[in-house]
Amino acid sequence: MDYPDFSLSGQVALVTGASQGIGHDLALALAHAGARVAVAARQVGLLERLCAEIAAEGGEAAAVEMDLRDRGSIEAAVAATVERFGRLDVLVNNAGLGTNHDALDATEAEWDDLFAVNVRGLFFACQSAGRRMVGQRYGRIVNMSSQAGLVGIRRHAAYTSSKAAVIGLTKVLALEWGPYGVTVNCVAPTFIRTPGTAERLDQPEFLADVLQRIPVGRVGSTTDVAGAVLYLASPSAGLVTGSVLTVDGGWTAQ
Repeated sequence: MDYPDFSLSGQVALVTGASQGIGHDLALALAHAGARVAVAARQVGLLERLCAEIAAEGGEAAAVEMDLRDRGSIEAAVAATVERFGRLDVLVNNAGLGTNHDALDATEAEWDDLFAVNVRGLFFACQSAGRRMVGQRYGRIVNMSSQAGLVGIRRHAAYTSSKAAVIGLTKVLALEWGPYGVTVNCVAPTFIRTPGTAERLDQPEFLADVLQRIPVGRVGSTTDVAGAVLYLASPSAGLVTGSVLTVDGGWTAQ
């Protein structure tokens, strides 16, 4: 039999929102798996330390500027990645925005901002990368959704709506691009401990409420998310497309 292959040796990956948190760690994990990695953010200067970390471990990385609110910026970042590395095999759409307040307090600006980045920008990143992947008849696109895209989360109306839209979009792209060897999937994490979530997760009452909803009894780590992304990005996930891989400790099983 053929054994599973989770190596990304020789492949080129582009990670959006890579300047901090989950995106930073995903880039490191992809590089550790053998990929040459383009890391993207609005401020390229914030990516210097990440590129240095990857180089220190023997990997190869390049920083590219990308503003998901600007379609031209998205296309330029993808083009720069292909120019630097010669191809693009993996796109990880990690960049995103969130909010946390009652639906009665939601504003038009909030909805516009979240959908501009979480849905519109994500789509055009998929489209730009997809053109290259369809042409080379191989590609892996991993979109970052959330458990909030599958179940309602109080005080997250705009965020939940945007992440549900990501799941629907992922399924459509999987249908259209599957015949060309391009898979498109989602990862849907629960609360992940990062510098950005520490403020809430360090509140005992908030943490207790979260943990009582997670059967395995803990919040997630960036390593948990990286494992899911690496699988979906690997050659072994060739028959997996249009899927949502929940990394939620059982939250959405209830």
